[in-house]
Amino acid sequence: MTKKTKDALLIYNPTSGRNRHRRVAQIEQAVKNLCEAGVDAQLAPTTGPGTATEIARKAVVDKRGMVIACGGDGTINEVVNGLAKSDVPMALLPAGTANIMAKELGIPWDIPQAAHLIADGTIRRIALGVAVPMNGNSSDVLPKSGRYFLSVAGAGPDGAIVNGVDGELKKKTGEFAYWVEGFKQLVTYGFPQMKVRAGRSEHCATIIVVGRTVNYGGPFKITTGANLYEDSFEFLVNSRRSRLAYLACLPALWLGKLREMRGIAAEKATEIVCEPANGQRVYAQVDGEPVGHLPLSFQIVPDALSIVTPAAQ
Repeated sequence: MTKKTKDALLIYNPTSGRNRHRRVAQIEQAVKNLCEAGVDAQLAPTTGPGTATEIARKAVVDKRGMVIACGGDGTINEVVNGLAKSDVPMALLPAGTANIMAKELGIPWDIPQAAHLIADGTIRRIALGVAVPMNGNSSDVLPKSGRYFLSVAGAGPDGAIVNGVDGELKKKTGEFAYWVEGFKQLVTYGFPQMKVRAGRSEHCATIIVVGRTVNYGGPFKITTGANLYEDSFEFLVNSRRSRLAYLACLPALWLGKLREMRGIAAEKATEIVCEPANGQRVYAQVDGEPVGHLPLSFQIVPDALSIVTPAAQ
């Protein structure tokens, strides 16, 4: 239980998503709701990319009782990277462009209403994923120690979409910007192959989705065998290079029949090594944020984060 937490810190991105002016009022109401429930929360707005991580790290040093992340997947990922391997629990208030974890935990997309769930929430310890560069791979967006992720990582077309999405369009239209870039990549993407190794299994694939969660993005569920409370990933790969084959996957994905498609394979693992197969650059992402390109290793880090879940879970 998280009641009577007197030194919580509510980190929020004042520029993420749409309806930003309305969201400020919602956050203020959420703080009032938290206070009435016995949780004293101080506001901490971010000022630019990466600052949510810095604020969260300071919260650990200051021994805060809780950090509440209010934002989309990107803001939450930054907070996770500041709290990873600490004892400070993280609670969620969904906002921003998308929020996979809110769907996973059944948290309503209503900031004041979601705040009511925090005080009676249950703190659970979970594993995180981390994407680590390999073989001298260096990137301005991925430190040598890697980047933690909470929900989903991947490489291939989704990595190309995340790396190519128009930032200004994303601010104005939210999730629609990803659909625009997705259709663009569907026309122009060359489907370079990658080598995927996990334990004794090997695959030659054009996309990999590495999931800690069942939910992926938008209405889609891809790694449906994933479990947030297990110390493992589920990963799904597609070996086909045909544009038409990828188009055929869309209705199968909508209908929940993706795994019946030719070229699809899914397994569980605790470490997945991904390398380009033919020298072509293959971009990657974690929690919808760019992390450069392969080669990368996706690894499970057990006992890495305390997360506040609704009391019913």
